Amino acid sequence: MASAFIAAITLVFVVYAGQALAEPETAQRPTWAELSADQQKVLKPLAGEWDTLRPWQRERMLEIARDYPKMDAERQQRVQDRLTRWSRMTPYERENARKKHEKFQALPDEKKQELRKKWREYQSLPESKREQLRRESPEIYGNDELDN
Repeated sequence: MASAFIAAITLVFVVYAGQALAEPETAQRPTWAELSADQQKVLKPLAGEWDTLRPWQRERMLEIARDYPKMDAERQQRVQDRLTRWSRMTPYERENARKKHEKFQALPDEKKQELRKKWREYQSLPESKREQLRRESPEIYGNDELDN
């Protein structure tokens, strides 16, 4: 009898704790339909998956949409290109991109500047030369996805 009582109390505690730890429904807001027309315009590449994004991902995208009007045309185009590319990535590719970004962000400023300089130099090469480098050293020049 006592073990049944303890089991019942444990079950109630687990259910209660699970509810307390669960994210509230509002964490899944706003839904795509609740976004303003301006937000939808900026975030259009993510329209099909918006309602499945995690709350922290939505927050990040809303920050981008908020800052978008303050950006110059070149930066706005870069944001659109990146959102489009991101929306086409698999979850595995996204995770790898996040890890690479975190690794880059952890570098000292001098190293970041050095890498940015090398990337600009690479980008300024003719396509034929870049293709040659990718063939010769795929571990270094594996893809052209990361611009700027």
